[in-house]
Formats: sequence, C-alpha cells, structure tokens
Amino acid sequence: MTIRYEANPPKIIPGVDTDESILKFIEKIKIISKKCDAIHLTENVLGYQRASPIDVGRIIKKEIPNLPITTSLRIRDKSEEEVLEFVKNCIAVGFSGILVLMGDSSHTEKQDSGLIPSTIVRKLREKRFDSKIDLYLSISNKPNFSKIGKKIQARPKGFMTQVVQNIEQVQNLSDNLKGFSVIPIVLFPSEKNEKSAEFLNLDLAAYSQGFDEFVKKIHAITGDVLITSPSDFSGLDKFLGKIRIQT
Repeated sequence: MTIRYEANPPKIIPGVDTDESILKFIEKIKIISKKCDAIHLTENVLGYQRASPIDVGRIIKKEIPNLPITTSLRIRDKSEEEVLEFVKNCIAVGFSGILVLMGDSSHTEKQDSGLIPSTIVRKLREKRFDSKIDLYLSISNKPNFSKIGKKIQARPKGFMTQVVQNIEQVQNLSDNLKGFSVIPIVLFPSEKNEKSAEFLNLDLAAYSQGFDEFVKKIHAITGDVLITSPSDFSGLDKFLGKIRIQT
C-alpha cells in the first residue's frame, strides 16, 4: 500500500528563525515517516515564500535515506534556466519525482514567467531527464478529457490530481488515463482542516465517515494515494498509525 504524506515546508517569516523552523519540520517528518511510504514536499503553496523543498529534502535524505521524496516545481515565477537548475538539484539530492505545475499567484512582485507545465515536461523528456527522475503533471478532479491533449502528449510518468472527495472521481480518472500513474490527493477530514476544505470547496462530510475505507478504496483503484492535512498533523499521524495496523 503506497500512502504519501503531503508536507508544506515552513513559511519564511521576518523575525522568525527559518533554520529552527526547518528543524522542527524535520522532526515531524521523522515521526510521520514511520507510518507512510513516501512524502511530497510542496513549493511556496498559495504563493507564500517557504523554505526550499530542495534544502529541506537534502536534510531529510540524510536523516531518513530510504524515504522516497517527490516535490512540486512551480514554474510561474521561474525561467527555463531556473527550472533546469531545480530539476538537476532534485536529481542530485535523490528525489524520486517532480510534479510540474503552474503554482498559485505569488505574493511578491515577480512577474509570471509564461511557462506552461506540459511544455516543460515535454522539454525535460527531450533532454532525457525522465530517465533520472519521474515527471508528473497536475490534473483536475473532474477534467474534460477532450481538452487535455497537450498534457497527454507531454507523456509524463503520471498525474497528481486536485483534491478528490468521492470514489467516482477517482474511477473516472483511472479509466481515462490508462498507461499513466494516477495519484489522487485527499484532504484529511478533521475540524482543524475545515478552513482548507472551504477554500477548496470540499464537503468533508461526504467522506469523513469511514475515511479509512475511503482511502483503501482509492488505493485499490490507483495503487497510490497522497494525503494532505495542512492544519492537523497529529490527527493524520494517528490515522496513519491506525490504517497501518489494519493493513
């Protein structure tokens, strides 16, 4: 059973010791890594500046060398040269995969690069980077499959979804993306994550009852699932311990 944990590196906040924040973050990863199979590090989620996933990942690989790590690569505020440097660093650190995405609008004054995720993946494949690291693209939880031709033609390793909230969404994605890995993202249902659910327009009640069975059904379809819990680390940690015992 492949269960991934989505982890947001600490924000860079004036007056707050970033190195200390990173150390606290690493300690959490050490705890939860005993109950999951891999982690996914985000990059500047919601456009806020955060510690580099590469810097954080480098520490994690030293502390937990056998833990697979994937990371997000937001291209909205990077040049092609910066994208290539990011990818090379991921390979050097030992990451297993990269999710190439546009990324949320930045809270800085930096202008959008104009780069397109599917085009970046295609160019990385042309340079044979896909032989050294898995490349993923993001996809809607209910896409119009007639309009994702460029993503399909880019031939990524697979797709990480927007947050899903029912089995039908997962089955539809799996049925229409044959030949690609599909990694559904699920928001852990808890009171602490209600604001995130509202932001994502999710109905936690739709799957909060029997969440363990919900996760197992998703995994039975795709063989992979990524769980995010931005405001409830301890709740998810307990859940992962429980589901590990069950399996």
